[in-house]
Amino acid sequence: MLAIQRNLSKSFYILLSLPATAMGFALSVQISALSWILTTQYGLDIHQVGLVWAAGPIAGILGQVIVGIISDNVWLWDGRRKPFILVGGTLAALMLLALPNIDIVSTTLGMSGLLGVAITVALTLDLSINLGFNPTRAIIADVTPEGEQRTKGYTWMQTISGSFGVLAYGIGAYWGNYVLIYFGAVLVLVLSILPPFFIKEPRHLTTENEELNASIKAPKQSVSFVEVMLNIKPLWGFIVYDVYAMGLQLSGIKTDHYWAEIIAAIITLFFVLQTLLVKEQVVKDQADNSVDEKQQAGLIGFRKILAAHSFSWIGVQTMFVFIFAFLQDKLPNISNDELGKIIAMSFLILSAVSAILPALILEPLAKRIGRVKTHTYCLATMTLGYALVVLYGANTQMLYILMALLGIGWSAIISLPFAIMSEKVEQTRMGLYMGLFNLSVVLPQLLVSMGIGLFINKIADKSLVFEVSAVALLISTLAWMLVKEQTPE
Repeated sequence: MLAIQRNLSKSFYILLSLPATAMGFALSVQISALSWILTTQYGLDIHQVGLVWAAGPIAGILGQVIVGIISDNVWLWDGRRKPFILVGGTLAALMLLALPNIDIVSTTLGMSGLLGVAITVALTLDLSINLGFNPTRAIIADVTPEGEQRTKGYTWMQTISGSFGVLAYGIGAYWGNYVLIYFGAVLVLVLSILPPFFIKEPRHLTTENEELNASIKAPKQSVSFVEVMLNIKPLWGFIVYDVYAMGLQLSGIKTDHYWAEIIAAIITLFFVLQTLLVKEQVVKDQADNSVDEKQQAGLIGFRKILAAHSFSWIGVQTMFVFIFAFLQDKLPNISNDELGKIIAMSFLILSAVSAILPALILEPLAKRIGRVKTHTYCLATMTLGYALVVLYGANTQMLYILMALLGIGWSAIISLPFAIMSEKVEQTRMGLYMGLFNLSVVLPQLLVSMGIGLFINKIADKSLVFEVSAVALLISTLAWMLVKEQTPE
């Protein structure tokens, strides 16, 4: 073990952040370039772009959960998370190289359907990112103690990752998306392969709950489908709609009604409210006698976080995927290259704010007023920011200013929930719960691509993009107010 890891020095937190930075950089390239390249180079329409983006969440639904379960129970190449980081980073780099060459890939493989190849490349890219993201986040919980050091790990993760995200969008804004893609492929490969060999992982995962430790007899733990479904209960409505929408897409059936959407919305709101209104304490006669009371209370808190976090991602994913449609509507006379650079500059500003705030502002603020309250305040500013984009986003300079405001919420979304969630669940099953936590990201992403995208495509005024985002962030803000702050014992 390196001395910097043993002493938990600042340089170790930087090193620990680099694998997540690789995955984050790949995601930044995807956000900046995927919609742009599909519309300008390959001529896909809004609905088709939504279908391509839907491929990623589908990969994440299975990828992160399966990788999380496996990584909790294996030991390979002197690590638990290391093998998945290495494989995921390598595949992500290769798929980034494929992005601007989808037509060449299609011709080489003898396939005539460009959309099918685009979906395959996007699916593999996102599967690779998901394959790497879960272990890069779980490893932080594995090697840091609970409390302030854990929060420090995740806030530094976002600061380092966000700083490279600024670099990504800066390259895209100044040199263009093609340079960004090729640079990103090299960077992702280097940051995925080298740092994991300098981080020593614990051979056996432990938890600070001694009673829970005593109840664990074997290093490997089985996970049942029923257990998984109960743990993600607030997301059931998303699952119902995503399965329905995917079935329509695969079958080619067209509908002219919104009954399924209404039913799915009712189911979602019912289970979300049911989850949020339960207190995070368990009465003994309501709990299974074989389950530790503290553990059960933690699972209630975990489900609340899933409910609250899912609406955050409806808001941010709608912006990521369809900001190009908003700008094309409000700035109809700009060229494709100008559009790409405006989008890159917007996300550069967003990333710059999200890189600066976590370690410098959010960590000390969370220490003073609590992580949940800090996160809630940040989401409130993002709600306001989205509403202001609806009113003033047609002005490019004003859009850039408002992107800085949105960056406050974004900096919290991609840092604080990991620290909050990681102390609600069993430390010995961190990979599993990181995977389940990711469902509160990918299921809403799929909803955006399959449902909201279709709706936006039918509405002439693309201000709807940021109206949807504002409403989703408002719901998320209110939901986080019902999450209990974890207090040290």
